[in-house]
Amino acid sequence: MKNPVVLDFDNSVGTFDNSINIDLSGWQDRIRYATTFANFRKLEMELEKQMPETYGPVFLGSGDYHHVSQLLIKHCHKHLKQEPLTLIVIDNHPDNMRYPFGIHCGSWISHAASLPFIDHVHVVGITSGDIGVKHAVENRLKPLMSNKLTYWSTKVDVSWANILGLKNAFQTFANVDDMMSAFISSIYKENLPVYLSIDKDALSPQFIHTNWDQGEMEPRHLTDLITNIGSRLRACDITGEVSNYTYHSFWKSLLSKLDGQTSVSDELVTKWQKEQHELNSKLIETLSAYL
Repeated sequence: MKNPVVLDFDNSVGTFDNSINIDLSGWQDRIRYATTFANFRKLEMELEKQMPETYGPVFLGSGDYHHVSQLLIKHCHKHLKQEPLTLIVIDNHPDNMRYPFGIHCGSWISHAASLPFIDHVHVVGITSGDIGVKHAVENRLKPLMSNKLTYWSTKVDVSWANILGLKNAFQTFANVDDMMSAFISSIYKENLPVYLSIDKDALSPQFIHTNWDQGEMEPRHLTDLITNIGSRLRACDITGEVSNYTYHSFWKSLLSKLDGQTSVSDELVTKWQKEQHELNSKLIETLSAYL
């Protein structure tokens, strides 16, 4: 089993047996939720210096850092034999929204899809209205129209996509079991290596809590997916922890509130982080068979 890595931006993950914890607390205000491309490049150089040569799953902390996955995907590919990758993202949101000021946790997918070595991106587990007609113009359509990106969702009306000829890019289902069955079947015969990125906001609050709106998946769906990807899995990152933060920037504070992020009491943060740690430990155990 390779050592898990914790990119410790916000002190939300804790430690695991044999984990490598990299202190990135000094980057929190610059990177959390959103950042400029200049700061993102600086973080990329920092990670290149600090990441171990081999490692297991990487924990990012709060879902506010999901855009850091972009850097980890590039880092992973450098250590492969120039193989193309399939990117599978578990998330309650498309993370493919327009953001003109750099990159943020809800916009990074379009940047990942544009990487030349990414064959296709699947975002699986969406229940958010972000892909509904009210937010249609906020979605970046280029990766959807160029057959680089597919949304897998439940209970979201995405009929507007048919008008644009994007029916195949929007796979919607009545329930999570049907969605996961169809998705696993769709990738079953593929042989490309896989990068897996998990945001636990895709999970139902019956099983875990985050401070973003959540989906309907269950931990068993993650286990089934990991098992079916099997030996094709090359790397995995995990986000969706709970932590509170007061932004120095009024702009970031406003945008996060408009996006529906909520503050949580210190008591609940402690309780939810314990739940998260237990789930993370189980995910490490499942992933250890392949990473």
